[in-house]
This record gives sequence, structure tokens and C-alpha cells, in this order.
Amino acid sequence: MAASILRRCWGSLLAQRCRTGDVPVLHNGQTWRRAQAPGSIASGRRAGNSPAGERGVAPWVAVVGLEIHAQISSNSKLFSGSQVQFAAPPNSLVSFFDASLPGTLPALNRRCVEAAVMTGLALNCRINKKSLFDRKHYFYADLPAGYQITQQRLPVAVNGSLSYSLCVGGKKNQMVTRTVRIKQIQLEQDSGKSLHDDTRSQTLIDLNRAGVGLMEVVMEPDMSSGEEAAAAVRELQLILQTLGSSQAIMAEGQLRVDANVSVHHPGEAYGVRTEVKNINSARFLARAIDYEIQRQIKELENGQTVMNETRAFDYKLGCTIPMRDKEGKQDYRFMPEPNLPPLILYDTKSLPANMNHQQVVNIDWIRERLPDLPSVKRVKLVEQYGILPEHSFALLNEDGLMEFFQNVVRQTQMNPKKVIGWILNDMLCYLKQHNLTVKESPVSSLLLADLLNLLERGAISSSAAKQVFEELWKGEGKTPLQIVKEKKLELIQDQQEFEQICQAVMEGHQEEVMEIKKGNRKVLNKLIGLVQRTTRGRADPVLVKQILEKRLSQ
Repeated sequence: MAASILRRCWGSLLAQRCRTGDVPVLHNGQTWRRAQAPGSIASGRRAGNSPAGERGVAPWVAVVGLEIHAQISSNSKLFSGSQVQFAAPPNSLVSFFDASLPGTLPALNRRCVEAAVMTGLALNCRINKKSLFDRKHYFYADLPAGYQITQQRLPVAVNGSLSYSLCVGGKKNQMVTRTVRIKQIQLEQDSGKSLHDDTRSQTLIDLNRAGVGLMEVVMEPDMSSGEEAAAAVRELQLILQTLGSSQAIMAEGQLRVDANVSVHHPGEAYGVRTEVKNINSARFLARAIDYEIQRQIKELENGQTVMNETRAFDYKLGCTIPMRDKEGKQDYRFMPEPNLPPLILYDTKSLPANMNHQQVVNIDWIRERLPDLPSVKRVKLVEQYGILPEHSFALLNEDGLMEFFQNVVRQTQMNPKKVIGWILNDMLCYLKQHNLTVKESPVSSLLLADLLNLLERGAISSSAAKQVFEELWKGEGKTPLQIVKEKKLELIQDQQEFEQICQAVMEGHQEEVMEIKKGNRKVLNKLIGLVQRTTRGRADPVLVKQILEKRLSQ
């Protein structure tokens, strides 16, 4: 992640502001000042009251940009043949090149290039047919060569965009779509890992990760809250997983996010930004950014200054903590990588006739084989099954849940709109309670479909179906029908028995009966629930309501 890239990001944001009516003026050589066009409306939020607020200054506006490192899904590393494997024994997957032994040379991994091109196309980027590799020099124990091979000057993909959706409104029931610009996608090496042993006061180095291929996705500072940033990262994660270019498992460090945050008043100089490093959870990302926004506002309103520094997020304390300051500009001494020629890509028009197709990367060939992206899948789900847009987001956000839903729909007569309720309100709830993935669920799509078929045919009530689902979750190998028979959960078919049960409930709850006769119809639901409890869920709620209403009117 290069500091100059972020400077260009902030500059391009200001250029966009200029096009939309704000006039940017360079201020103090480091930050920008802009004059707001007449009639424009500043958005943002303010924490607390301040003297500035009393003078009529507009609310604070937060500016958030992201740098995301995605580990490429490949069997071997970016420039060596070493295997890539999570949680392998320390230093067991290290080649001579990874250890930076003299005389070793890099050999570019074709799979990593294809993954970067695929990701760039999915993010609406322009793919550079010629890109270059550079050396970024810095000294750290887990970087044996003393430099990282990256793409500073001319990356593989530039000028893209990512659309993402999030819930807004007081009840979070309204979906809005927003877009963040992608500055560039570049290929680079990962570093090794430092393992700090506080007991022995020493640091150990594991080079298994050294040289693993990364895609760095640099997002322009187009966001203004932790919620927006988290939504953008989740969408990117889904896209990478759909493409197969990265597994993007944040818990395993395959997707790491650096957030750059600043605050300012509209029309005033952009604030000093801080960088929050290496966040490996979308939820923690939102918390870290929102905390940092409020921290900076509090600092400024107390008359203090925001330091240009790198910070880390402590998820236990729920706050960011300083790591190191960035006041002194670090000179990475970028230089062209002398051991790698320019990376040349082709499309169908530019591909030479006598060129071996197995030896080149064809951009058009990759474009033709792109799978349906999450946004397309959501539209198809809504159109095909008639579900709500927010339900389509929930199905795609959980790995394997969309396929589970589709399998259930194929095997049941129940309306998909009813099936989605069972999937999201029951199935997903149980999965999260037991910290399981869809693949680990003890209730298969076939078992759930059989249960819903019983419910749809009127063989059991909805409350009885809930009981059957609980039994299925135990994973004892029983079918829904077996459980219904064992627990005697079939609907009561005897009309006379129904009448007697309803009459008994009414006689035992005269106060509720009087309330209903006075016009309080809401109390009727309580009587229905009491009948259901008496029958252990074996009563049809519709029939119960009809009988109760008939007897109450007498």
C-alpha cells in the first residue's frame, strides 16, 4: 500500500467534487480546501455540541477510503512454486526465492495474473495490456529481500467501480445502492508473519506466507461511515468468492482491510487522515471507522489536533490505538523490478496469429467466462421467486444459503415467499445460534422440504412444524413424518373435540371473553394461543378462530 496512491485517491475525489459544483483549492501543500457551490447541501453527522456549532458551522463530514488486500486463490505463490496452505507448520512452505537466497529469480504465476484480470473485469476496470513490476524497499524481519515486488507505476487494472447496497431508515427497512470508485488493482507479494513471544521476549519469523500472491484493491475515498465501508467490503468479498479469484476468508487473513479516515466541515480544509491497519472482519471495520470518526471529532472540538498516524483496532476495547506516526514521509525508494519484464496481456484483436494461446493471457477469453455476479443473481432471485430484494441479499450473504433455498423450492409445493421465511427466520437463526455453516447443517434441504410439504397439505399446524424442526435439528436421522407420528402432532380432525377444547378455554378465561365482547378484538389472539397450547400445536389456527368467533357471538 503506497502513500502516493492514497494521495492520488484524495486528489481524484476532489476533482470529482469540482465537477459536481465544489471548487477545490490547494491548501498548505498537504490538504485541500474547497468552496461550496451556492445551494449545495452538505451531508454528514456531528457528535455533540461545540462552539463551532454555535457559530453556524455545518455538521462534520467524514471521508473514508479503503485499501484491501485479497489473497489470490492459487496452489502456488506469486513468483515461486512453493505451495500455499493455511496453518501449515512454520517455515515448511518456503522456497529459496521466498527466503531471498542470492541468485534466485522470480517466475510469474499465470494463475495469479488471470485472477487479477478477472477481478478487474468484474469491478468494471480498464485492464492495462501492459503493466510493470516495481520494488518497494523497506526493512522488516519478515521481508527477507528488504523489498516487496508490487505494481506502483502501472498496475494491471485501473478506473473501476463497485456498487453495493445497505439498509437505511429508522427501521433499516429501505435498501439504497451506492457506488465507490476503484482506483486500481495491483499484483504484489505478501510478507511473512512475525510471531511475538512475550514470555521469552523474542519474535519468531514464519515465512510460509512470504511471496503469496495478493491483489491490492485501492478504493477511492467515496464513503463516509463504517456501515458504508463494511457493505462495500462484503460486496467485494462476495464477488471474489463468486469469481474464485480469492476465497476471501477474513478470519484466515485472506482479506485484510486498511481504512483511511478524516473529518472536516464542508467548505473547510480536508482534515488530517489516520490509517487503521489490518482489519479482518467487516463488523470490526464498521466499528473501527465509526469510533475513529467520533474520536477525531472529539479531538477537534476540544481544541486539539488529529495526528497523521497509523492506528490499530482493539476489538475487545472497541477502540483504535496508536501504532506509529506518519508525520515523517517514508521513502520506499521505488524502482523498476529488473528481473521481471513488462507484463503483456492480449485481447482477441491484438493476439498474434502465430502465438501459442497457452502461453498468453487473453482478456476477452476471461471476460466471456465470467460467472453471474452477486448483483445479477439477486435480480434473478427476485424475478424468479417473487421474494423481496432484501431477502435476496440475505440469501447471498451466507455461503451456500441460496443453493439451499433453491433446492427446497424444487422439492416442495409451498410458495417460495413462504419458504424464504422458513429459511431466514428459522434455518439461518439456528445456524447462527450454533455457529454452523449451511454445509454443516443437520437439517438437509430434503428434510426441510418434506416438513414444509406436511405443513402445506394441512397435516400439521405451523406451531407443530416448529416443534418438528427442533427435533430435526438434533440430527437423529428421523424424517418429519416419523417425528409427527411419534410426538402425535397431527392436526385434530374431530370437529366436536375442537368445539369442546375451545369451550373449555373460554370458560377458564372469562375476563378475556368479557374484553372481547366489549370490543377489544386483540385479546382473541390470546385465546387462540391458549387453545394451541392446550392441543400442543395440533389445532388449525384458522379453524380455532372461526369456532371462537362463533361462540363469542352467541
